[in-house]
Amino acid sequence: MQNMSSGPETKGTAANIVCDRYSNKGWLRTSAYVPTEMELIVNVNRQPLVKILCTADKLNYLVVGYLYAEGIISNIEDIASMWISKEESLAEVNLSRDDYELPTLRTLGCSGSLVFQTQALKVDSDFVVTPAEVLSLMKHLQKNMDLYQLSGGVHTSALSDNKNLLVVAEDIGRHNTLNKVQGECLLREIPTTDRLLLITGRISSEMLLKAAKMQVPIVASRRAPTKDAVTLARDLGIALVGQVRDEKLSVFTHPERLGHFTG
Repeated sequence: MQNMSSGPETKGTAANIVCDRYSNKGWLRTSAYVPTEMELIVNVNRQPLVKILCTADKLNYLVVGYLYAEGIISNIEDIASMWISKEESLAEVNLSRDDYELPTLRTLGCSGSLVFQTQALKVDSDFVVTPAEVLSLMKHLQKNMDLYQLSGGVHTSALSDNKNLLVVAEDIGRHNTLNKVQGECLLREIPTTDRLLLITGRISSEMLLKAAKMQVPIVASRRAPTKDAVTLARDLGIALVGQVRDEKLSVFTHPERLGHFTG
Protein backbone atom coordinates (compact mmCIF):
# COMPACT_ATOMS: atom_id res chain seq x y z
CA MET A 1 0.00 0.00 0.00
CA GLN A 2 1.21 3.50 -0.79
CA ASN A 3 2.55 5.86 1.84
CA MET A 4 -0.47 7.87 3.01
CA SER A 5 1.36 10.29 5.24
CA SER A 6 2.97 12.34 2.49
CA GLY A 7 -0.18 14.24 1.49
CA PRO A 8 -2.69 13.81 -1.32
CA GLU A 9 -1.47 12.38 -4.61
CA THR A 10 -2.92 14.23 -7.57
CA LYS A 11 -3.93 12.71 -10.88
CA GLY A 12 -5.19 15.27 -13.34
CA THR A 13 -8.21 16.92 -11.73
CA ALA A 14 -8.50 14.37 -8.90
CA ALA A 15 -6.59 13.83 -5.67
CA ASN A 16 -5.99 10.55 -3.85
CA ILE A 17 -6.77 10.99 -0.16
CA VAL A 18 -6.95 8.73 2.89
CA CYS A 19 -10.37 7.46 3.93
CA ASP A 20 -11.94 4.78 6.13
CA ARG A 21 -14.20 2.47 4.15
CA TYR A 22 -16.89 0.27 5.70
CA SER A 23 -18.20 -2.97 4.18
CA ASN A 24 -19.62 -6.25 5.45
CA LYS A 25 -16.02 -7.18 6.25
CA GLY A 26 -15.69 -4.25 8.64
CA TRP A 27 -13.56 -1.11 8.47
CA LEU A 28 -10.53 -0.65 6.22
CA ARG A 29 -8.07 2.23 6.13
CA THR A 30 -7.55 2.92 2.43
CA SER A 31 -7.53 5.77 -0.05
CA ALA A 32 -9.84 7.10 -2.74
CA TYR A 33 -9.73 9.63 -5.54
CA VAL A 34 -11.92 12.71 -5.12
CA PRO A 35 -12.39 15.57 -7.60
CA THR A 36 -10.34 18.70 -6.98
CA GLU A 37 -11.87 22.14 -7.29
CA MET A 38 -10.60 25.65 -7.75
CA GLU A 39 -11.92 29.20 -7.62
CA LEU A 40 -11.26 30.81 -10.98
CA ILE A 41 -11.37 34.61 -11.07
CA VAL A 42 -12.40 35.99 -14.44
CA ASN A 43 -11.47 39.57 -15.29
CA VAL A 44 -12.88 41.24 -18.40
CA ASN A 45 -11.29 44.42 -19.73
CA ARG A 46 -9.22 44.50 -16.53
CA GLN A 47 -12.36 44.51 -14.36
CA PRO A 48 -13.39 41.63 -12.04
CA LEU A 49 -16.43 39.85 -13.48
CA VAL A 50 -16.98 36.55 -11.67
CA LYS A 51 -15.46 33.87 -9.45
CA ILE A 52 -16.35 30.38 -10.69
CA LEU A 53 -15.96 27.33 -8.47
CA CYS A 54 -15.00 24.68 -10.97
CA THR A 55 -12.91 21.67 -11.92
CA ALA A 56 -9.52 22.72 -13.26
CA ASP A 57 -9.70 21.41 -16.81
CA LYS A 58 -10.87 22.99 -20.09
CA LEU A 59 -10.78 26.39 -18.39
CA ASN A 60 -10.57 28.22 -21.73
CA TYR A 61 -13.78 26.51 -22.87
CA LEU A 62 -15.44 27.29 -19.53
CA VAL A 63 -14.62 30.99 -19.73
CA VAL A 64 -15.69 31.39 -23.35
CA GLY A 65 -18.88 29.40 -22.79
CA TYR A 66 -19.75 31.44 -19.71
CA LEU A 67 -19.23 34.77 -21.50
CA TYR A 68 -21.39 33.58 -24.38
CA ALA A 69 -24.16 32.27 -22.12
CA GLU A 70 -24.26 35.57 -20.24
CA GLY A 71 -24.51 37.62 -23.43
CA ILE A 72 -21.16 39.34 -22.85
CA ILE A 73 -19.96 38.03 -26.22
CA SER A 74 -22.03 37.05 -29.23
CA ASN A 75 -19.24 35.25 -31.09
CA ILE A 76 -15.57 34.40 -30.70
CA GLU A 77 -14.53 37.54 -32.61
CA ASP A 78 -15.73 39.62 -29.63
CA ILE A 79 -12.67 38.38 -27.71
CA ALA A 80 -9.49 40.28 -28.59
CA SER A 81 -7.27 38.24 -26.29
CA MET A 82 -7.52 35.71 -23.45
CA TRP A 83 -4.91 34.54 -20.95
CA ILE A 84 -5.60 31.86 -18.33
CA SER A 85 -3.33 30.68 -15.50
CA LYS A 86 -4.36 27.59 -13.56
CA GLU A 87 -1.55 28.26 -11.06
CA GLU A 88 -2.80 31.79 -10.37
CA SER A 89 -6.50 30.81 -10.64
CA LEU A 90 -6.95 33.74 -12.97
CA ALA A 91 -8.42 34.41 -16.41
CA GLU A 92 -7.82 37.73 -18.16
CA VAL A 93 -10.12 38.46 -21.09
CA ASN A 94 -9.98 41.56 -23.28
CA LEU A 95 -12.98 42.29 -25.46
CA SER A 96 -12.78 43.80 -28.90
CA ARG A 97 -14.72 46.75 -27.50
CA ASP A 98 -14.27 48.62 -24.22
CA ASP A 99 -17.74 50.15 -23.90
CA TYR A 100 -19.32 47.12 -22.22
CA GLU A 101 -20.59 47.74 -18.67
CA LEU A 102 -19.74 44.74 -16.53
CA PRO A 103 -21.91 43.70 -13.57
CA THR A 104 -20.65 43.58 -9.99
CA LEU A 105 -18.26 40.72 -9.16
CA ARG A 106 -20.10 37.62 -7.99
CA THR A 107 -19.28 34.03 -7.10
CA LEU A 108 -20.85 31.02 -8.83
CA GLY A 109 -20.90 27.46 -7.58
CA CYS A 110 -22.88 24.44 -8.71
CA SER A 111 -26.10 26.45 -9.05
CA GLY A 112 -24.88 28.21 -12.19
CA SER A 113 -25.74 31.68 -13.38
CA LEU A 114 -27.16 34.20 -10.95
CA VAL A 115 -28.24 36.51 -13.75
CA PHE A 116 -28.95 35.02 -17.15
CA GLN A 117 -28.82 38.05 -19.40
CA THR A 118 -29.52 36.47 -22.78
CA GLN A 119 -33.09 35.97 -23.87
CA ALA A 120 -33.53 32.42 -25.21
CA LEU A 121 -35.01 31.91 -28.67
CA LYS A 122 -37.43 29.18 -29.65
CA VAL A 123 -35.69 26.22 -31.26
CA ASP A 124 -36.80 25.46 -34.82
CA SER A 125 -35.36 22.16 -36.01
CA ASP A 126 -36.28 19.00 -37.90
CA PHE A 127 -33.70 16.96 -35.98
CA VAL A 128 -35.15 13.62 -34.81
CA VAL A 129 -33.60 10.72 -32.88
CA THR A 130 -34.94 7.35 -31.84
CA PRO A 131 -35.24 6.21 -28.21
CA ALA A 132 -32.71 3.46 -29.00
CA GLU A 133 -30.20 6.07 -30.17
CA VAL A 134 -30.63 8.12 -26.99
CA LEU A 135 -30.14 5.06 -24.79
CA SER A 136 -27.07 4.01 -26.77
CA LEU A 137 -25.52 7.48 -26.62
CA MET A 138 -26.08 7.71 -22.85
CA LYS A 139 -24.28 4.37 -22.41
CA HIS A 140 -21.47 5.69 -24.60
CA LEU A 141 -21.26 8.82 -22.45
CA GLN A 142 -20.94 6.76 -19.28
CA LYS A 143 -17.93 5.00 -20.78
CA ASN A 144 -16.31 8.39 -21.51
CA MET A 145 -16.77 9.90 -18.04
CA ASP A 146 -13.08 9.62 -17.15
CA LEU A 147 -13.01 11.84 -14.07
CA TYR A 148 -16.26 10.41 -12.73
CA GLN A 149 -14.98 6.86 -13.10
CA LEU A 150 -11.81 7.83 -11.26
CA SER A 151 -13.30 9.85 -8.43
CA GLY A 152 -17.07 10.30 -8.68
CA GLY A 153 -18.50 13.58 -7.44
CA VAL A 154 -18.70 15.36 -10.81
CA HIS A 155 -21.26 16.00 -13.53
CA THR A 156 -20.79 15.28 -17.23
CA SER A 157 -22.41 16.77 -20.33
CA ALA A 158 -21.90 15.99 -24.00
CA LEU A 159 -22.96 17.31 -27.37
CA SER A 160 -23.86 14.61 -29.84
CA ASP A 161 -25.39 13.90 -33.20
CA ASN A 162 -27.48 10.73 -33.40
CA LYS A 163 -24.37 8.51 -33.53
CA ASN A 164 -21.29 10.06 -31.92
CA LEU A 165 -20.21 12.18 -28.96
CA LEU A 166 -18.77 15.39 -30.42
CA VAL A 167 -17.74 17.17 -27.20
CA VAL A 168 -17.57 15.88 -23.60
CA ALA A 169 -17.07 18.03 -20.48
CA GLU A 170 -16.85 17.17 -16.77
CA ASP A 171 -17.02 19.50 -13.77
CA ILE A 172 -18.20 19.75 -10.17
CA GLY A 173 -20.91 22.12 -11.42
CA ARG A 174 -23.70 21.07 -13.80
CA HIS A 175 -23.83 24.49 -15.42
CA ASN A 176 -20.06 24.55 -15.82
CA THR A 177 -20.23 21.44 -18.00
CA LEU A 178 -22.62 23.14 -20.42
CA ASN A 179 -20.49 26.28 -20.49
CA LYS A 180 -17.46 24.12 -21.30
CA VAL A 181 -19.38 22.39 -24.10
CA GLN A 182 -20.49 25.75 -25.51
CA GLY A 183 -17.00 27.24 -25.23
CA GLU A 184 -15.31 24.30 -26.93
CA CYS A 185 -17.83 24.42 -29.76
CA LEU A 186 -17.18 28.14 -30.27
CA LEU A 187 -13.40 27.76 -30.24
CA ARG A 188 -13.38 24.65 -32.42
CA GLU A 189 -16.16 25.94 -34.69
CA ILE A 190 -18.42 22.96 -34.00
CA PRO A 191 -22.09 23.69 -34.84
CA THR A 192 -24.53 23.14 -31.98
CA THR A 193 -27.74 23.35 -34.01
CA ASP A 194 -29.52 20.09 -34.83
CA ARG A 195 -27.70 18.30 -32.04
CA LEU A 196 -28.50 16.42 -28.85
CA LEU A 197 -27.33 17.40 -25.37
CA LEU A 198 -26.66 14.55 -22.94
CA ILE A 199 -26.53 15.46 -19.24
CA THR A 200 -25.94 13.28 -16.18
CA GLY A 201 -27.47 15.68 -13.63
CA ARG A 202 -30.87 17.22 -12.96
CA ILE A 203 -32.23 19.50 -15.71
CA SER A 204 -33.24 22.91 -14.38
CA SER A 205 -34.76 25.87 -16.20
CA GLU A 206 -31.32 27.54 -16.43
CA MET A 207 -29.92 24.43 -18.11
CA LEU A 208 -32.76 24.67 -20.67
CA LEU A 209 -31.93 28.32 -21.34
CA LYS A 210 -28.34 27.36 -22.08
CA ALA A 211 -29.57 24.62 -24.44
CA ALA A 212 -31.84 27.11 -26.21
CA LYS A 213 -28.91 29.51 -26.56
CA MET A 214 -27.11 26.68 -28.38
CA GLN A 215 -30.28 26.04 -30.45
CA VAL A 216 -30.21 22.40 -29.34
CA PRO A 217 -33.60 20.73 -29.99
CA ILE A 218 -33.22 17.69 -27.70
CA VAL A 219 -31.91 17.50 -24.12
CA ALA A 220 -31.61 14.12 -22.38
CA SER A 221 -30.56 13.33 -18.81
CA ARG A 222 -30.16 10.37 -16.53
CA ARG A 223 -32.09 12.38 -13.93
CA ALA A 224 -35.52 13.98 -13.77
CA PRO A 225 -36.20 17.57 -14.85
CA THR A 226 -37.76 20.25 -12.67
CA LYS A 227 -41.34 21.41 -13.29
CA ASP A 228 -40.11 24.79 -14.53
CA ALA A 229 -37.75 23.06 -16.95
CA VAL A 230 -40.64 21.06 -18.41
CA THR A 231 -42.74 24.21 -18.88
CA LEU A 232 -39.83 26.07 -20.46
CA ALA A 233 -38.91 23.17 -22.76
CA ARG A 234 -42.50 23.00 -24.01
CA ASP A 235 -42.46 26.73 -24.84
CA LEU A 236 -39.01 26.64 -26.43
CA GLY A 237 -39.70 23.67 -28.68
CA ILE A 238 -37.12 21.45 -26.97
CA ALA A 239 -37.73 17.74 -26.45
CA LEU A 240 -36.96 17.10 -22.78
CA VAL A 241 -35.99 13.49 -22.06
CA GLY A 242 -35.34 12.33 -18.50
CA GLN A 243 -34.60 9.17 -16.51
CA VAL A 244 -32.49 7.72 -19.33
CA ARG A 245 -31.22 4.51 -17.76
CA ASP A 246 -31.86 0.78 -17.54
CA GLU A 247 -33.15 0.66 -21.14
CA LYS A 248 -35.90 3.15 -20.25
CA LEU A 249 -36.51 6.85 -20.72
CA SER A 250 -39.30 9.38 -20.18
CA VAL A 251 -40.18 12.07 -22.73
CA PHE A 252 -41.71 15.12 -21.02
CA THR A 253 -42.10 17.49 -23.99
CA HIS A 254 -42.22 17.33 -27.80
CA PRO A 255 -42.19 13.53 -28.19
CA GLU A 256 -42.36 14.03 -31.96
CA ARG A 257 -38.62 14.76 -31.85
CA LEU A 258 -38.21 11.11 -30.84
CA GLY A 259 -40.57 9.89 -33.55
CA HIS A 260 -43.55 9.53 -31.22
CA PHE A 261 -46.71 11.39 -32.21
CA THR A 262 -49.59 11.71 -29.75
CA GLY A 263 -53.21 12.50 -30.55
